[in-house]
Amino acid sequence: MPNSKSVSDMKQLVAEDGFLAQPKGFATKAIHVGQDSSQWKSNAVVPPISMSTTFKQFAPAQHGGFEYGRSGNPTRNVLEQCLAALDNGKYGLTFSSGLGTTTTIITMLQAGDHIVAGDDLYGGTNRLLRKVALKMNISIDFVDCTNIAKVEAAVKPNTKLFWIETPTNPLLKVIDIEAVCAVAHKFPEVIVVVDNTFLSSYFQRPLNFGADIVMYSLTKYMNGHSDVIMGAAVMNDEAIYEKLKFLQNATGIVPSPFDCYLVNRSLKTLSLRMEQHKINSLAVAKFLEKHPKVERVLHPGLPSHPQHELAKRQTYGHSGIMSFYIKGGLEQSTIFLKSLEVFILAESLGGYESLAELPSVMTHASVPEEQRVALGITDGLIRISVGLEDSDDLIEDLKNALSNI
Repeated sequence: MPNSKSVSDMKQLVAEDGFLAQPKGFATKAIHVGQDSSQWKSNAVVPPISMSTTFKQFAPAQHGGFEYGRSGNPTRNVLEQCLAALDNGKYGLTFSSGLGTTTTIITMLQAGDHIVAGDDLYGGTNRLLRKVALKMNISIDFVDCTNIAKVEAAVKPNTKLFWIETPTNPLLKVIDIEAVCAVAHKFPEVIVVVDNTFLSSYFQRPLNFGADIVMYSLTKYMNGHSDVIMGAAVMNDEAIYEKLKFLQNATGIVPSPFDCYLVNRSLKTLSLRMEQHKINSLAVAKFLEKHPKVERVLHPGLPSHPQHELAKRQTYGHSGIMSFYIKGGLEQSTIFLKSLEVFILAESLGGYESLAELPSVMTHASVPEEQRVALGITDGLIRISVGLEDSDDLIEDLKNALSNI
């Protein structure tokens, strides 16, 4: 079920930094799509919050588009329309969390089906696949998706789903979306899902490269204010949309109207926020790369990144999320993280505030130790989410913390 517009069909312009140049109109869509004031009796410019759990019907089973809050909500509809537009998609659906989105997508499968998944995934996704999907008699192969030959070799007769992140969490590997989709779509029943949480729809639009579903933890950059937990899926295929829409209602994994209002608000500044995240994170990455107590920096915007050229062909830039290895182990990492003052020691990412964490014992502690070792998720790997503070203050904070180890 590939998207009819592959990247090879699209004449992409290149920006001065070598990444894809943003087409005109993204910020305009974020502000206006789904927001028409005439849909409200009050003509409110800012969409109101509809908190009602139920809606009056004209006659039995005859309603004006809404009957029960789980099945549909005016505030949620506004957000879903806007999200779809930002990814160049036809349909958008929101869920109570990113993992709720993942759960709903996996629920499309049946016992006996098979998933090809990236080997470097968010710890919660890894746990869901290993601890829940396997109990549903759904088998999974975790594959290094930077190696397309390995991806193709992992396909089985019962494969129904490809699940990839790009960039990956926490190793920031960049996956060639178009190449993975080319493999998957040799088999008509295989659906490709791309977790686009790290970049947001501003920096990457996987549907343009053939993905069937792009999913998000909206908790992160799309909301960007660290005050909402929510997920989303965007797609072009009507059959996939109808399946997920049914499951959204049947499973009840839906967000609150108030949270939908907040995310809809946040999308209005998405382009501005992401540009500043990009500027700040690259400045921090360049500083860290030159520091004597740092072994290696993982940031797709750096020429040293192994998939830097792919990132330039596939994305419009990079966000504030990055990782780096400090010299030492758990003791040095602990000292470093406790010494930070501007960066906050906390899980999550994508907010206006800068965060730092140790994946081996925090976000990826649920990943089996042997897999962490094989991937390189060591006690010296630090993941940071570079926020919107002054970059000089962030660099000074990192410099001072590194001086303590």
